[in-house]
Amino acid sequence: MNRQGSDGMTMIEKNVGRQQHRLARDKSYLQSKLLKPNKKQSLENFFGKAIAMSCAALLLIAVISIIYFIASKGLSTFFVNQVSIVDFLTGLKWDPEGEPALFGAFSFILGSFLVTVLAALVAAPLGIGAAIFMNEIYPTFGKKFVKPVIELLVGIPSVVYGYVGLTVLVPFIRERFEVLGFSLLAGGLVLALMILPTITSVATDAIEAVPQDMRNAARALGATRWQTIWHVVLHGALPGCLTAIVLGMARAFGEALAVQMVIGNTSKLPESIFDPISTLTSAITLNMGNTIQGTAYNNALWSLALLLLLMSLFFIMILRILGRKKLDNR
Repeated sequence: MNRQGSDGMTMIEKNVGRQQHRLARDKSYLQSKLLKPNKKQSLENFFGKAIAMSCAALLLIAVISIIYFIASKGLSTFFVNQVSIVDFLTGLKWDPEGEPALFGAFSFILGSFLVTVLAALVAAPLGIGAAIFMNEIYPTFGKKFVKPVIELLVGIPSVVYGYVGLTVLVPFIRERFEVLGFSLLAGGLVLALMILPTITSVATDAIEAVPQDMRNAARALGATRWQTIWHVVLHGALPGCLTAIVLGMARAFGEALAVQMVIGNTSKLPESIFDPISTLTSAITLNMGNTIQGTAYNNALWSLALLLLLMSLFFIMILRILGRKKLDNR
C-alpha cells in the first residue's frame, strides 16, 4: 500500500513537472513572439513619426518665415527709411507721398481698437445671452433651432456682411441720424454680427462644461434659476466666456473687407461714433496695390501689417493665460 501510494505521488509530481515545463516553454515562446521586433510595425512607426515631425517642422518653418518676412519689411521703415517709431505710432498725419512724407499711423491704430471694442461690446452680451438661453432656459429648442442658425452665420463670406451693411445699415444710419452713414457705428455693428457666432459657440461650450452638481447644489440651497445662472453657472464659466470674447476680438481686429466697405476710410480722428474712420486692415488693402516695392510708402504699409501681427500674438498670449486659469479652476 505504501509503495502504491508513493508511486501515485511520483506520477502526480511528474505530471505537474511536465505541465510546469510546458507552461514555461509556452511562456517563453509567447515572450519571444511579442518581444521580437516586427519589421512591418517598425517601418510603420518610423514613417508615422517622420510624417508627423515633417508636418510639425513645416508648420514651424512657415510661421517663422511669415514672422521674419513681415518683421523685415515692417522694420525697414524705421531702420532704412529713418522714420521715428514714436512719430509713426503717435503721429496724426498720414501723407506718405507728401513733401516731406508723413507716416502718422495713430488714426489707423485707434480706428482698429475702437471698432473692435464696439463690436465686442455689442456681440458679447448677445452671444453669452444666447449661450445661456440654449443651455439653461430652453435647451431643447435652443440646441435644435437657435444653435444651427447661429452656426450658419459662420459660413457667410465677409463680403456678404459688408454688402448688407453697405446697402442696409449705412442708409439706415444716414436717414435716421442725418449723418454720412459710413461710420464707426456701421463698422462696429457689422463686425458684431460677424463675431457673434464665435462668441456664442465658445460660450456655449464653457457653460456646458459647468458640472451639473453645482447647479443642483445651488437649487438645494434655495437659489432660484436666475440666481443659479448668475452666481454659479456664469461664475464657473467665466474663463471660457472671456476666452470667447477675446477670440471674437481677435477676429474683429484682423477683419478687412467687411469693415472697409462701411467705415468711410478716412485718416481723421473720429469725434463720435457717427464719424468715418479707417483701420489698419483697410489702410493696407486700399493702398498696398498702389505702391512700389521697397519705397518708404510700401515699407510703411508693411509696418502696419507688423502691428497687426503683434496684436494677433498679443491676443494669442491672452488666450493661453485664460486657458491656464481655466485648467487651474478645474
